[in-house]
Amino acid sequence: MKARPTYALESRFDGPVAGVDEAGRGPLAGPVVAAAVILDPANTPAGLADSKTLSEKRREALAPLIRQSAAVGVGAASVEEIDTLNILQASLLAMRRAVAALPRPPAVCLVDGNQDPRLSCRTELVIKGDARSLSIAAASIIAKTVRDEEMRALDKIHPQYGWASNKGYGSAAHRAALERFGATDHHRRSFAPVAAAIAARGAVAAE
Repeated sequence: MKARPTYALESRFDGPVAGVDEAGRGPLAGPVVAAAVILDPANTPAGLADSKTLSEKRREALAPLIRQSAAVGVGAASVEEIDTLNILQASLLAMRRAVAALPRPPAVCLVDGNQDPRLSCRTELVIKGDARSLSIAAASIIAKTVRDEEMRALDKIHPQYGWASNKGYGSAAHRAALERFGATDHHRRSFAPVAAAIAARGAVAAE
């Protein structure tokens, strides 16, 4: 059985500790979303884990519990920013925005991964942090549920791409729709499959 995240990393520090994580680096469409969460160690929802290991139903149940008991900040970077900056830099930008959106400043941020988002407070990079730190796990759940909600909303505008189910990832159905209908303003044109679909449609139009 896999070990669950704990509060051990957070307990090494004095003052508020925020976990920071992002969701949506890989999809072909939609923003990248980050969250920062300062947990109350005396009132932490049970069952927090890396969002990728939880069902959508479980994530949706945990997200309001986190918001009720913790300080939460959410930030995003748009498709335009992703295409301009690249997805890594856009993800780090979303993290900075998430930390800035916290209702109180953290003394320390535990950031999932090995890339420093250049925050204004002390930062600890934690590899596989969403599986090790309760705060990062909580942030992963918030970021994922916020982004999923955004993709469900966009699906109502562009239902042909199946975003309510694939959340913008490059599923076979999504790629087929790209080839058939072309790219929307919500597609990441700097991503190879989107750029290829745009080029293919342009070549057909030129014939």
